[in-house]
Order: sequence, then structure tokens, then C-alpha cells
Amino acid sequence: MANTATSMEAMIHNITPEARQFIEEWNNSHDYIIAHTSGSTGKPKEIRLLKSDMRLSAEATCRYFGIGPESRLVLPLSPGYIAGKMMIVRALISGAELWIEEPSMSPLKRDYGIVGLLPVVPSQVTELLQSPYITGVRNLIVGGGALDPETEQKLAACHLKAYATYGMTETCSHVALRDITAGDEHFHALPGISFKTDERECLVIEAPHYSFRSLTTNDTVELIDNSRFRWKGRYDNVINSGGVKLHPEEIEKKLSRFIDRPFYIAGRPSKLWGEEAVLYIEGCDIDRDYIMEKARSVLDRYSVPKDVIAIPNFSRTDSGKIKRL
Repeated sequence: MANTATSMEAMIHNITPEARQFIEEWNNSHDYIIAHTSGSTGKPKEIRLLKSDMRLSAEATCRYFGIGPESRLVLPLSPGYIAGKMMIVRALISGAELWIEEPSMSPLKRDYGIVGLLPVVPSQVTELLQSPYITGVRNLIVGGGALDPETEQKLAACHLKAYATYGMTETCSHVALRDITAGDEHFHALPGISFKTDERECLVIEAPHYSFRSLTTNDTVELIDNSRFRWKGRYDNVINSGGVKLHPEEIEKKLSRFIDRPFYIAGRPSKLWGEEAVLYIEGCDIDRDYIMEKARSVLDRYSVPKDVIAIPNFSRTDSGKIKRL
């Protein structure tokens, strides 16, 4: 079995240089590891994550999904990002078997038998749904961006448990999960985590056992109770149009039913409204009349974009997230 290593009783297969570097960093004498934020809301920054926090996060996920020494995990994401690092930590602390794949659009390249946990990003889901090996996946977690409703429905029809994750590098991966399979629209806190909101209606993560204790985010939410919330969008992205607050991510979810290429909603200055919503779409051959007709059919009059602007190629972060103008 090539490129196989045992570390803290975990069997890790196909170790890449990036994964090996992280394992060496995890086993060194420092109490922290170096990580970088995704850069989706600004320039990526270097941060230090305490290994004790990463261990707490990994233990919570392992308990939630019942991961132990008998489990098999698959990692099709780069260990250079927090999602990849945390899958390795989960294997190390649980003793689970971990198979590492080179990151690609096809996140399940072979039959691994029963897979206890598989993490993916939205761009990998389409090919995953076509994989003959998906029937072996027991739990799927999707992070790094939102899925469109149609893709969520396809995942819900599979014989696996699929979850959307909420978290960030600073929280050592996810702190809440939303059950896609059950059609749930609320994120539920992992054990040891609770929520509240600030005066902006932005989420505040309460984590008394972690070193950061409390973390205020820029995500606007509808708080259901201290363990559940519905995500609405980024506070940074909110468009104040004529006194009406528009959440681009909510508009995008409705428009994604009929727009089959990358797009996003953003605000621009308006003499009449202060700000107005504009739809930016990737490509050149755009049918603006069709898009506007469909938008008027699914959106209220305040949310309908005032313009459609085609951009040949969007700028993206290293992890594939679109950089909004």
C-alpha cells in the first residue's frame, strides 16, 4: 500500500507533500499551526490556530458523525485550507482510516467501500452525483459556498446524509450544520456552541471551551433560538435601496433556478435609490430580456435587478470562490 503512514494510530493513505507538511506541523512542539483565511471577503491573512481548538472542533465532529477507529474517511480537498487540515486532524484523534485524493472536480475516484465522512465544495457536487461510488458515502458535508436549490434536491434524493456547513478558518472549520437531506433551512449548532446576534442582526458565535470564547461575524441571520439560525447573507453585501435592505444571497438563491452559469448580485450607487441591485453574470452571450423576465416572476419589485452586466471571466480566489466587485 503505497504512501501509507501511521500517526497516532491513524492509517493515512496516499499522503501528498502538502498533507505530510501539515502532519509534521501538527506533531511539532508548537501549540499552534499556521493557517490562512479564504480571501473571499478580502485579502487572505495569516492566522495562528491553537491545536487545542482544532482538537475540540475535531472531537465535536467525530462525536456528531460517530467517527472512530473503525471508520473510513476520504479527503478530496487541499490540506492547505482549513477544511483539509481538519479532516486530517479528525483522523489523527479518532484513529480512523483516511484516504487522500488529489483535489479535482471528481471527489470520489474509486470504490472506498463505506465512507463515514466526505467533505466537498459546491463545484465538486455535480460530478459526485454522477459517481457510481456515491452509494458508499454515509455522510457528506458541503462547505465553502452555497448550493443552488436544484442541486440540494438531487442530494436529498440520494441514500446518504448531506449537510451544509457553517464556519470559518477562525473557528477551525464548521460550528453548525444544516441537514440538506431533510430539507432543513436552519443551521444547528454543534455540541458546545451557541448563538446570539448583535445590533446589526449579525451572528455571534459563543464557544466558551475555545480560546476565542466569543466571535462576532459579518453574517446576517434570522436567529431561531440559541442553537439555530437561518443564514441570510453577508452584512458587507447588504444593499440599502430606497430604505429597503436587500440581501444579495437570498436574491441569488431564487434566481439560481433558471440561471445556469456563475453570477452574483451586488449594489452600485444610484441617484434615485441611493443604491440599486445589479446582476453580474459570467459570459458574453447573455439574454438580458429572458433574465429580467424571469427575475420579475420570482422576485418582489424591490429585489429585481436594475441592470444585467456580462463579464467574460470572473476573478476568483485560490479556493475557487467568486470575488465580487
